[in-house]
Amino acid sequence: MTRDETAAAAAAKPAKAAKPAKPAKAAKPAGRSSGDPLRPADYIGSDEEAPAKPARTARADTAGADDAPTAAKLNPLEWVRFFWRQLTSMRTALVLLLLLALAAVPGSLVPQRSADPNGVIQYQQQNPELSKVLDALQVFDTYTSFWFSAIYLLLFVSLIGCIIPRTTHHLKALRTKPPTTPARLSRLAAHLQTTADATPETAIDEAAKLLKRQGYRVERYDRRGRVSVSAERGYLRETGNLVFHTGLLLILLLVAVGGGFIYTGEKLLVQGQSFTNTLSSYDTWSPGRFFDESQLNPYSLRLDGFDDKYSVDKLTGVSHPEDYTAKVSTRSLDGTWTKQEIKVNEPLAVGGTQVYLLGNGYAPVLKVTDADGNVVFDDAVPFRSQDSNLKGLGVLKVPDGLKKQAGFIGFFYPTPVETTTGGFESVYPGTSSSSLVSLQMYVGDLGLDTGAPVNAYDLDLDKLTQVAGRDSDTDTLQMRLGEKATLPEGLGTIEFTGIKRYIGVSIHHDPVQGYVLALAVISILGLLISLFIPRRRVWVAATTGEDGGAVLEYAALARGDDPRLDDAVLDIEKQLAKRLRARAREAGDGAAS
Repeated sequence: MTRDETAAAAAAKPAKAAKPAKPAKAAKPAGRSSGDPLRPADYIGSDEEAPAKPARTARADTAGADDAPTAAKLNPLEWVRFFWRQLTSMRTALVLLLLLALAAVPGSLVPQRSADPNGVIQYQQQNPELSKVLDALQVFDTYTSFWFSAIYLLLFVSLIGCIIPRTTHHLKALRTKPPTTPARLSRLAAHLQTTADATPETAIDEAAKLLKRQGYRVERYDRRGRVSVSAERGYLRETGNLVFHTGLLLILLLVAVGGGFIYTGEKLLVQGQSFTNTLSSYDTWSPGRFFDESQLNPYSLRLDGFDDKYSVDKLTGVSHPEDYTAKVSTRSLDGTWTKQEIKVNEPLAVGGTQVYLLGNGYAPVLKVTDADGNVVFDDAVPFRSQDSNLKGLGVLKVPDGLKKQAGFIGFFYPTPVETTTGGFESVYPGTSSSSLVSLQMYVGDLGLDTGAPVNAYDLDLDKLTQVAGRDSDTDTLQMRLGEKATLPEGLGTIEFTGIKRYIGVSIHHDPVQGYVLALAVISILGLLISLFIPRRRVWVAATTGEDGGAVLEYAALARGDDPRLDDAVLDIEKQLAKRLRARAREAGDGAAS
């Protein structure tokens, strides 16, 4: 045939029927792809679900180009679910717990308004510029600041979102039977194979009893000519973990809610004076948001005396305190006075409160008389300590009895020494007959008749005129113990008649601290359990050997690191062999008898 005839004959042949299309393969279940074991099968770039490549064209700019795999985009709901999973992970909870501990550090470095308002005022006076920055950042209110509260709430939510699903899963796991014995035990981390002169059923029965005695939950499986027992223990590890985090959550809840019922107050108590636990008796007062005056348990506290002990450095001559002991008496409504003591870091528990010793100093007894010899004031005046040698700064106000209202401000020197400038300093915290009171005197309006609250330890000089002191014609009034000084303008006299001690106490009421302590102990116990109890699964399988005995396989698997896993398998093998030998002896003795 010619080429044209051949082409015509080929065109005349009937076309072959198209082959039926092969049915599409069922999609593989979600899991690891065969191409990349580190990616799930439904990943965009996997072999099973890879998008079709675009057809190649003759254009040079697209020849050989493939689409790069891209990750699926998340919708808003999926983003919310992603962030929720991150927030409720155990790793995030631990990070937030660490941040909370770091956020609490400023509260121990800087005085807090809720606990030491006077300390805050003093800190602001000493550091005016820095205080503005710290106040703007709410450092003086660390535990109620916005940043501390944010970390606190995030930790609270994180723990709730972590505990609830883990508890549900843990309760389900406790009701689930131990898993089926793996087909190939030799692939597990700890494996051992031995033989025993016993039937497989007998060996597995003894293995089940042995594992039960060791605290395992056991389940027997008989499959394909192999008898086995599956056992697991260590769920107490997860229980301890949940106890720890639940206890931590309850502590946070108690601190947040119970903090509203806390109150703290301060009182300066002079020797011989009594304090009654009522709202009006406190010098400073910081209640919680849920405070009710009915929470105050009525009791009385009296300072009977104060003992101090000092040591002196022989090289520098500087004195150092060794011990402070405040001797007090307490009394309830229907009781008698009971002798007690308060020491530094050893508070006094009374009336549902803790009484802490904050500071101490001297209160010189001053007696003021008018021009006619009538006593208008006779009491101890606290001079607040200014240094370690107890040099004190004090204020005396005499609103009535004299021709004019009078105010005194000055210093008390327990052991005075005159300096080169003509002033005085105290060189030792102890007192003597040479103890000195130095006062400047002012007359005018003390501001006590307006009805507005006035600080008893401060003297407002705006409406006062100095009549004795540096800026007046009369010298500063100086009196040693037992001496008397004449007041200017014929107003009368003032006498230094004695010395008493005073203490500053902080009275703290916290109704939840006992519960917090109990939860802290429980949480620590749960943490120890979760750290030291291993989570294990153990399998013992038995088949019939060639000699009619049992071929035993032991295997174990740990959840997490367990360096004693191999020892546990060896111990089970030894004890089981011992039990089988004992059972064989009992059977032999029974047959002989």
